[in-house]
Amino acid sequence: MLHSTYATNGMVVAPHHLAAEAGLDVLRDGGNAIEAMVAAAAAIAVVYPFMNSIGGDGFWIVAPPGGDPVAIDACGAAAQAATIDFYRSHGHDAIPARGPHAALTAAGTISGWRAALELSVQYGGKLPLSRLLAEAIGHARNGMAVTDGQQSNTLEKMGQMDAAPGFADTFLANGTVPQPGDLFRQPQLAATLERLAEAGLDDFYRGDIARAIGDDLAAVGSPVTRGDLESHSATLKTPLSLRTSAGTLYNMPPPTQGLASLLILGAFDQLECSEAEGFDFVHLLVEATKQAFEVRDAHITDPAYMQESPGSFLTEPAITSLAAAVDPKKAQAWQRGAEKGDTVWLGAIDRDGMAVSFIQSIYWEFGSGVVLPQSGILWQNRGASFSLEAGNRNELTPGRKPFHTLNPALARLDDGRVMSYGTMGGEGQPQTQAAVFARHVRFGHSLQAAITAPRWLLGRTWGDDSNNLKIEPRFAPGVIEALRAAGHDIVEVEPFSDLMGHAGALARGPDGVIEGGFDPRSDGRAAGF
Repeated sequence: MLHSTYATNGMVVAPHHLAAEAGLDVLRDGGNAIEAMVAAAAAIAVVYPFMNSIGGDGFWIVAPPGGDPVAIDACGAAAQAATIDFYRSHGHDAIPARGPHAALTAAGTISGWRAALELSVQYGGKLPLSRLLAEAIGHARNGMAVTDGQQSNTLEKMGQMDAAPGFADTFLANGTVPQPGDLFRQPQLAATLERLAEAGLDDFYRGDIARAIGDDLAAVGSPVTRGDLESHSATLKTPLSLRTSAGTLYNMPPPTQGLASLLILGAFDQLECSEAEGFDFVHLLVEATKQAFEVRDAHITDPAYMQESPGSFLTEPAITSLAAAVDPKKAQAWQRGAEKGDTVWLGAIDRDGMAVSFIQSIYWEFGSGVVLPQSGILWQNRGASFSLEAGNRNELTPGRKPFHTLNPALARLDDGRVMSYGTMGGEGQPQTQAAVFARHVRFGHSLQAAITAPRWLLGRTWGDDSNNLKIEPRFAPGVIEALRAAGHDIVEVEPFSDLMGHAGALARGPDGVIEGGFDPRSDGRAAGF
């Protein structure tokens, strides 16, 4: 049985051990949690290439010791040439999921690193960028071992990549899928990271790298131009917050689904549940999820297009209304499909108590599949979530930000702890966050036990028309049968299924002791010293 990891000088958790170790090494060198996170983010973009990339988006929540948490929105907007007419003129009834026309938004994650490092300076950050990117550069240039996840995802997705330039040259070896343990090198990406270390991160948007990216995107037929990169920048925001009986919870504002994560936990806080892992625990969280998703689906999009303030849904009367709509014994009918998504969540807490919750994503596995030849950058397909239907809540409009499932979470608890937690997994993110938080905070489970415990995912199985509740079969006898009897359409999946996401969490107490847990469903680690 896995146990929580404990340390006092700092800790990083990531779904790949090399990323966690890159961040830990920076903490050992005197870096703060933000600097450690940049190092870990760069490393995981190299060693987990099917899950994220510097050609994707990112979101941060940073809680400085004694200061108010700050959110960083590093989401790229739709290109100016990405219009409904553009897609109709190319014969598309919907935006393609793969290929150059799926690469229609700017990549924001590097701008988020830059904004975070500017914030870091206020809290003593002083390590040079070359130091922070060193391990990522080394892994890209010298190679790293292919994981089981990279092999299985390449096998599963390669048939979709015929129209994705650069995919086969990058992710296949002489036309075959690399095996776990094979050495995987990315020399063009190594050179790009080296250039960023020398010239600064803004080079991605307004320098030589931006020029190369723009030329390559134009050559393959993407609507994204160098001008779209030049006009992009990350923005600092105030996180959404919700006061509960345990403390104050924080999450990302729109265009992310952070509101849904807060609503689930807010409603569950008002519902009676005597223990974790039983029928009441699963049923009430699932039903709270349905209520939260109805609000999300009706309202959340690019904030410039929203009619309602997200804060209006976080008032006590609004939360009470959500909780009251939950039937404690019976499942509500559910008619929503699941959002796909592939993402990485990472967390860091340093010796001074600064906490970071961070997410980096390319949307689906391998994103658009397009790998740019000069830079080695895999470009995201987040814009594939836009609709070509006029009037749709997520209608494609140049300059508009797409709806994001990404939502890093953070909490300041009344007992003096700060907690950084999150997961990948698209629509499963709010559900897993709720399960992990409730197990740890409300019922006192260790972080590792809360993450390792069986989970569930409400939504439609990919490729299936039936709505269901996917659940790992590790619950106590009778729980799954009781859920079926209450009207839940249950589909049992394998134990420790990747469908349940790769979660992680850190918590630092007032005595300075940091507890960490990682997901055994991943290749990760909680690394502290």
